[in-house]
Amino acid sequence: MQAGERRGRLRREAAEYYRGHRVPERMEEALNTLFPLRPGDLYGELANYFSKFSKAPVICKLVGRKVLDGVGQPTLEVEIYCTVKNYEKRICSTIMASHSQIPENALPETIEADEKERKDSVHTAVEWVNESLNTMLRDLESTDQCQADKMLGEYFAKKVEEKKEIQKREEEEAAEVTPAPASCPPTPIPKQKKGGKPVKKVLVKENPIPPAEPAEPVLCGSLAIGGTSLAIAKAGATISRVPLYLYIALLKHDQESPKEMILPLPMVTLLNCEKNLPTKLKLVKEVMLIPPVELSLKQGIERIQDIQKELTRLLEPSGKMPGPQADSKKGKAQSLGKKAPPAPLKRISHLGCLTTGYDNLEQLLLLMQAACKNIGLELGTDMYLAINCAAHQLMDYDKGKYEILTGTFKSPDEMVAMYVEMINNFPFIIALIDPLRKEDREQWSSICWSLGSKCYLIAEDAATHISKLKTDQNINIAMCSGVVLKYINQTKVSDLIELTGILDGQRHITILGSPDGESLDESLVDLAVGLGARFLKLGGLSRGERVAKYNRLLAIEEELAANGTLREAKLEFIDFAAESQPEQLPDVLPAPEQD
Repeated sequence: MQAGERRGRLRREAAEYYRGHRVPERMEEALNTLFPLRPGDLYGELANYFSKFSKAPVICKLVGRKVLDGVGQPTLEVEIYCTVKNYEKRICSTIMASHSQIPENALPETIEADEKERKDSVHTAVEWVNESLNTMLRDLESTDQCQADKMLGEYFAKKVEEKKEIQKREEEEAAEVTPAPASCPPTPIPKQKKGGKPVKKVLVKENPIPPAEPAEPVLCGSLAIGGTSLAIAKAGATISRVPLYLYIALLKHDQESPKEMILPLPMVTLLNCEKNLPTKLKLVKEVMLIPPVELSLKQGIERIQDIQKELTRLLEPSGKMPGPQADSKKGKAQSLGKKAPPAPLKRISHLGCLTTGYDNLEQLLLLMQAACKNIGLELGTDMYLAINCAAHQLMDYDKGKYEILTGTFKSPDEMVAMYVEMINNFPFIIALIDPLRKEDREQWSSICWSLGSKCYLIAEDAATHISKLKTDQNINIAMCSGVVLKYINQTKVSDLIELTGILDGQRHITILGSPDGESLDESLVDLAVGLGARFLKLGGLSRGERVAKYNRLLAIEEELAANGTLREAKLEFIDFAAESQPEQLPDVLPAPEQD
């Protein structure tokens, strides 16, 4: 009797439970809906039908681990696990690219210290992910990117304050044990010899350069913030069953699906001219090719590959190089040095391109022209050039000038005049990256006024970190055409969305750039497409970690073309001179003299 009553009570409770969740009603709806369709996999269709009534997946676990990037350096991988239909499921992972501020010609002890700092940072990041962030983000919906990034930002701010407190205590303790410096006797003034002539002091009026700004400090473990934010975005896209690029576009445009999307134009690195090579030319770090907008991405990549093959042939010892008799298209740039045979082909750079050196810029540009001409192409029509000058690595602070060739120095104002001459002589160069240091703001203004209407003037290392770029909804950098953004350290997806929105509003172009230590993670490409970046700087067409990103970009092009949402990009320069409307604008604006 008691067993029968218990069974009856359980049946009533079960019926009440299922009615409370509308199970009989929805079961009837499902059966009525599916019967006319008579699907081959009935239970599969029932599962699909009822899945829309299930709870939204929530984060149940984060896993951080140390992995190696494309150049063998340690970096961070973040895995996301979610509770999906009552089961723990691995959703996705992301690997952060590593970025170093150490110049190519750094001392061995500096490189060693940087490597130790990198290892410590990755170790701390793994701890943050597996402990604090794992607990903090548990039960958060994977599609709530805004809340996730807010929590990550607050956590990072707390860690920054903790670091400041530790440094403050260490400084106070050091001050207590450090004795006061002994007072030094005054230095005696040498007496003038009897009958000696007084020495005349010659006052030389100097125009000192602004000192270098200190490097932006990187908090140990900050990789955890960027890695977790991007992993959550990828998880949100996976759960929402949309590509990551579309998910990012929806976040940027308040969930409004864009009717058309533009692929960023690739800046494909063809040559890496390392500044520590024995050759004389120091001005160029990278030579990049930009295909014309009329070509599809697939056609542009194929054309770049043809140029690369011909250039490789010319660089081989048996290749026939353009000799001193070759003339430039628009005349000769005498200030750029005399021509000489180029250096032999060296190797494949970590940037995925050929590494070689040159003795002057004109020699390099004539080589590029010859490679294109040999296969029936013309620079300026069938292909364009971009040059990464990395000017911050050229400054000789003792002389206060840039060393553009070995033993050849130019002041910031002379650099502006040189670039104007260069672009006039070689108009197929449509982008200069870091032509000056970020501290030379007056010269940035001058070069923008002089060349902005015919060439993109882009700040990469000349821009500050993303965390410092946003100041009162303004871009805190010198005048320029656009900025190269890199997804590194504590950068969050929401930061990129906000910053690109500000850049769009101020008519700056956005370039997403690949850091030195890349990985096989392709998320950067989806970020660039979703954010509407004008250019994508990925390196060369070699090395798996870089080719994987070009393959992802090709796949996105095919998908957008199939959906009918692909729109052709445009090259639109900014005429700073016309916008500022000065009364009289010379070709090169000299910076005002400093007292």
